[in-house]
Amino acid sequence: MNYIWIFLILISFIFGLINGTMQEVVSALLTSMKQAVTIAFSLIGIMAFWLGIMNIAKNSGLIEAFSKFIAPVVRFIFKDFKKDDPAISSIALNFTANALGLANAATPFGIKAMEEMQKNNEDKERATNGMCTFLAMNTAGFQLVPTSVLAILTASGAKNPTEIILPAIMVTTIAFISAIIISKIFERVFR
Repeated sequence: MNYIWIFLILISFIFGLINGTMQEVVSALLTSMKQAVTIAFSLIGIMAFWLGIMNIAKNSGLIEAFSKFIAPVVRFIFKDFKKDDPAISSIALNFTANALGLANAATPFGIKAMEEMQKNNEDKERATNGMCTFLAMNTAGFQLVPTSVLAILTASGAKNPTEIILPAIMVTTIAFISAIIISKIFERVFR
C-alpha cells in the first residue's frame, strides 16, 4: 500500500511540474494534511464517546444479553460447535461489537474466538470451516451503527452525516449474508 501512495504522490508532483501547477499541488498537499489532522482529532473524541458507551453497555450486561439473544443464530451458522462451546460466546460478542460499529472493541473478541476454535482444530496447520466462515463474517462487517463513518463525515463537515445509516445497514447486511452463503457453499465444494 505504501508503494501505491508513493506512486500517487510522485505522479502528482511530476504532472504539477509538467503542467506548471506545482503551486496548486503543494497547496492541496498542505490543505489535505491540515484536514487529516482535524479529522483525526475529531475521531478521537467520537471514538472515546462510543467506546465509553460500549463500556457502559458491557458493564451493565447489555452486550452479554444481546450476545445471548443472537447465540442461537450463531449456533445455527456454526453447527460444528457444541452448545456451551466458549467459541460461540466469543463469536456472539464479536458480532455484537461489530454491529454496534465498534471494530476496535470487537477485535479482542474475534481473537479469542479464533483461539477457541483453534483449540478444537485437529489439523493445526489448516483453518477449519468454522474459522473461514467467521473470518468471512468479520470481513463483511455487519453494522447497525457505522460509528467510524459517522465520525469521519461529522469531522469533514457533512451537512447530514446520519443519512449514511440506512445505506450502511443495507450494504453490510447484504455483504454479511453473502459472506455466510459463499462460505457455506465453499465448505461443501472444497471438503
